[in-house]
Amino acid sequence: MQHTADSPMELLAGYLSKATDVCKSGHDFPAELITCLQKASDIVAEMKLSPEKIMEKEGHVCKNTLDEFSGEVKTTGIDVYKMLLHMTGAQNILHLHNCSSDDALALAELLPEDGKLVLCASEPYVQKLHENSSHGKKMQVKVGITADIVKKFAASGEQFDMIFIDATERNQISDYNLIMSCNMLKMNGVICVRSILVRERRSGGSDADGKGCAARQMAEMIHSDHGVEQVVLPVDCGISIVRRKHFSVAVDMKEGVVKDDVFWGLNGRGILDRLRLDGKVAYVTGGGQGIGRAFAHALGEAGAKVAIIDLVLEKAEAVAFELHVKGIKSVAMAADISKEEDVKRVVDTIVANWGRIDIACNNAGINMNSASEDTTLDEWDRTFNVNLRGLFMCCQAAGRVMLNQGYGKIINTASMASLIVPHPQKQLAYNTSKAGVVKLTQTLGTEWIGRGVRVNCISPGIVDTPLIHSDVLKPLVQRWLDDIPAGRLAQVTDLQAAVVFMASEASDYMTGHNLVIEGGQSLW
Repeated sequence: MQHTADSPMELLAGYLSKATDVCKSGHDFPAELITCLQKASDIVAEMKLSPEKIMEKEGHVCKNTLDEFSGEVKTTGIDVYKMLLHMTGAQNILHLHNCSSDDALALAELLPEDGKLVLCASEPYVQKLHENSSHGKKMQVKVGITADIVKKFAASGEQFDMIFIDATERNQISDYNLIMSCNMLKMNGVICVRSILVRERRSGGSDADGKGCAARQMAEMIHSDHGVEQVVLPVDCGISIVRRKHFSVAVDMKEGVVKDDVFWGLNGRGILDRLRLDGKVAYVTGGGQGIGRAFAHALGEAGAKVAIIDLVLEKAEAVAFELHVKGIKSVAMAADISKEEDVKRVVDTIVANWGRIDIACNNAGINMNSASEDTTLDEWDRTFNVNLRGLFMCCQAAGRVMLNQGYGKIINTASMASLIVPHPQKQLAYNTSKAGVVKLTQTLGTEWIGRGVRVNCISPGIVDTPLIHSDVLKPLVQRWLDDIPAGRLAQVTDLQAAVVFMASEASDYMTGHNLVIEGGQSLW
């Protein structure tokens, strides 16, 4: 940060320097006065461009705060980095300059199995971690001059979620500028600049290695970059966390850039933000296991409060507890959705507790295999009472709430069996009931979209659940696999993104749709 010649700081420094010179030129001034003036002059000279004062002007951290915290806070730099990893879900990390083996391993442990930590080093000092740790396979060590390594990554077009830079190292500014100009940082990525508050030594000390000067220059450069925002933490000689600023309509852009909803995001919100469900209220029937459990976790992770509804209360409570552990607000309820009074009680209770219902995930269903000539009326009625009659009652009860609100999403679980006749198992009642779910969804979808309520359904293929591996069904698995182009059964996690999309505003123009997720089985 540059100071004008007549700024208060410059004036103060000038007056102190002049007073010191005057005192030194005479013989009648006390030695203590001369010493105090010299110290004051040195302090002001140090304050003029110190990184701490730059941050203080921006409302961040100053040296006094750093000194105050240094004796109390036990947080280390790696603690901060691990927290950032948790918060951002980073998968691809670039660490410029040397990183200790312990820190490298701590970062690698938090990465997913397909994550990557690239370490730039002057020598292969962490190479042995590949052999000594199960997480070593996530690490890639690039040995050589850091600037050359950065240039290669920039040329390849690779992007990173997190990038670590040491403010006191050589070429740190050119590395930073190359990272930003070549778009090596992902849209929501962060740069962690270590040692940003290292100070130049004055008054008898020395900064022979230039680390203090390098840190000051780095702090000034980030401060002058109007395309980023930062916070500085008083940990390990200062950590600056930097990210790009979000665009605003005031940004001066070149001619030819189309400034529309695609560029800015609909209503100023990017696609990932539009998939969020923060503040929404959802319920999932059949939420105590299998697909319903996966749906409940997905909706909760996207930000919704979730009511878990199941025939067995203990199963619902177990899933609600899982969500609670993850910090998701949830409640467990027992209900038989084939009973009108149970459906009404559940909907009324959710509205009484949470004030509304935004997402109705009608997932509960049953299947009883039998040959058509052997299917009894009791089996038929029991299947339809849950799969179609009960689902209709849930749609109607939740739909009335949503129509009154003027907005809502209903997501029904149908089945690939609504499109084809799965074989070799025989399940007439199930197939027919799921075809009815699709037609019900289409009808409600057209009737209610004009009043703000969208109704869609998901048709899973054969899902890998414990039931599939029972003695009765296990012999059929290979037959099913032969019919699936994907070569495997569906996992419940294959369905989670679909339910979040249908529950979010990103799908507001979609209604009456049957989204089939079956690995291609219905195409053969």
